[in-house]
Amino acid sequence: MPDELVADLARWYRHAARELPWRRRDAGPWAVLVSEIMLQQTPVNRVLPVYAAWLERWPTPAALAADSAGEAVRMWGKLGYPRRALRLRECAVAITERFGGAVPSDVAELESLPGIGTYTARAVAVFAYGQRHPVVDTNVRRVVARAIDGVGEAGPPSTRRDLIAVEALLPPAGAPLVSIALMELGALVCTARAPRCLACPIAAHCAWLGAGSPPYTGPRARAQTFTGTDRQLRGLLLDVLRASTQPVTEVALKIPWHDEPQRQRALDSLIADGLIDPLEDGTFALPS
Repeated sequence: MPDELVADLARWYRHAARELPWRRRDAGPWAVLVSEIMLQQTPVNRVLPVYAAWLERWPTPAALAADSAGEAVRMWGKLGYPRRALRLRECAVAITERFGGAVPSDVAELESLPGIGTYTARAVAVFAYGQRHPVVDTNVRRVVARAIDGVGEAGPPSTRRDLIAVEALLPPAGAPLVSIALMELGALVCTARAPRCLACPIAAHCAWLGAGSPPYTGPRARAQTFTGTDRQLRGLLLDVLRASTQPVTEVALKIPWHDEPQRQRALDSLIADGLIDPLEDGTFALPS
């Protein structure tokens, strides 16, 4: 059954896949790496304009490494989780200094780069270099949970278990296409809240659908909130600095907020994370 499932999935992807810039044949390893970091917990439609602007300004790791961390944070805009911008620049510096400006293809070498973990290392090795490795994101976990395990949700992640489950589906040849097809199916058809089972190319092989789509009763990861959180406030504070070409005073960072201790805590955390530099004259700036 997995062989038939994989064949139907690959056939569907060839005609149903979205045309995205990082999937183009001329998208090099650096473009793939940038896209993978930007896409972490961020929708495609928000990533597209920032991705294009980023690669226009910094088409190579060396170009980004030669610019400041503050400019990376500024260009990151409202993608969220701005520490990713710092890690991506640190990654560019490491690639330039240790690998001659070329993104490495080896998974272990990729994992040695700042901010590159299990998922991103394998995604770059697979999608930029055509290697055979399991690439597991939230969408892939959901598809495997339903189609193979017969449950409605994947439950809390387990890196080792998830990698083994996905690797078992990868054919000896054509594994990169199957990997991206699993992701695309989870993003477009086998969605979390409203799966389009009638349009699913692997419906005939889906254990969950075959069982009558029973409700999920297993453990769940805790849902994250945003409104009113330190994360929201950190973004608002960074917006003030991104909008200014000069350092700003602390008065400028006294943005309207219902909780002054929380505002100060958010500012302190941004400084601790290296996203804001406190200057000797009492002003604040993006990192140099």
